[in-house]
Amino acid sequence: MKLEILNGHLVDPANEIDQPKDVFMTDGKVVAVDKPPDGWKADHTINAANKLVLPGLVELSASLRQPGQEHKATIQSETKAAAAAGITSLACLPTTNPVVDSPAEVELIERLSQDSGHCRVYVIGALTKGLKGENLSEMAALKAAGCVGVTNVLHPLKSSLVLRRAMEYASSQALTVFTHPLDHHLANNGCVHEGLTSLRLGLPGIPGAAETAALAFHLALIEELNVRTHFCRLSTLRSVNMIARARENHLPVTADVSILHLYLTDSDIQDFDGLCHNLPPYRTQPDRDGLRMGLQDGTLTAICADHQPHEIEATLAPFQSTEPGSSNLESLLPLVLQLVQEGVLSLKEAVRCVTQQPAEILGISAGNLSVGGTADACIVDPGLDWVLTSETLLSRGKNTPMLGRQCKGRTTHTILGGKPVYQLENG
Repeated sequence: MKLEILNGHLVDPANEIDQPKDVFMTDGKVVAVDKPPDGWKADHTINAANKLVLPGLVELSASLRQPGQEHKATIQSETKAAAAAGITSLACLPTTNPVVDSPAEVELIERLSQDSGHCRVYVIGALTKGLKGENLSEMAALKAAGCVGVTNVLHPLKSSLVLRRAMEYASSQALTVFTHPLDHHLANNGCVHEGLTSLRLGLPGIPGAAETAALAFHLALIEELNVRTHFCRLSTLRSVNMIARARENHLPVTADVSILHLYLTDSDIQDFDGLCHNLPPYRTQPDRDGLRMGLQDGTLTAICADHQPHEIEATLAPFQSTEPGSSNLESLLPLVLQLVQEGVLSLKEAVRCVTQQPAEILGISAGNLSVGGTADACIVDPGLDWVLTSETLLSRGKNTPMLGRQCKGRTTHTILGGKPVYQLENG
């Protein structure tokens, strides 16, 4: 198929483009930008007048739930939701049943995602067998099967020595360690930020030190071992400052923030609403502002959805017993665009945080519309007003504290490998 996208405003931070340009695609590749190739005759034309043309978004963290948790979601349902969100590449976590700690699970996920055909799925494998924190996974086999990194997610490790050995093994395989910094002893089974809100609601709190203590320990090992590490979902101002110092010292670290942590604080938890149960928890206003400043100065290099779909029953128990996390793929783009509207980031900076930079963290060829590169793109109507409801969500998980939110800006088309995989009705 020869596809052309005409009359749109192209924002491609990897190529420093932020201006009106046409894009031309053939055989899954971008063949020209601005001017068509000689003798060009398109099979399909998309008129992107008054719209933004972006590289396909790259999502760093999505729980696809399959295999083993199909009552929550499936690869088919969540990749379809990703396409509707303009996401063409996403990294999935190993928190399935069975855990992704061998090539068999990696191959299954890749086959199911290819059968779905809505977006590219990259697997982050388990750091330890069964995520139990005791024995190391076969990282060499996981890398050979296609894993882009390893993580133990929020599962504790048996000892600091296990972490050191895991980092050494990952480094020997040139695998990035994706770390969720949390001292489980300090967290002590808490469920909200330790502060005035936890006192008011009578809920066990998680102090900011539970994150920063773990972060400091990881940074000490990274300094000694020089292992490439990505810190996932930072939530405190102090953590941002620690990462800034580490980057000044040229440690091989990057860090991201979830989109909801850029908006919500612990004061938004009203009436024990289980939809606001998250790990790490939503913290204070100064923390939220610190995370935004971390994006502005480049300390935090990516924004992610941190997508965790649940069945509605999982959010209806008493707050402490609800399952943490929310369904965020389809709210990612409008909330990123709102950061632009609020003056937090420029449009190019915001797009960079959900395209080029997460692709670089994953080490994949994505997040740009370079000539000769993969033809993954999304077209966005930045002025389209819509309301986020359970009916508008394609994800099987309807669990998000953003339900009922008035949004501005929505994906109208998603292109995967030069072929349209999503078009908004009347878009």
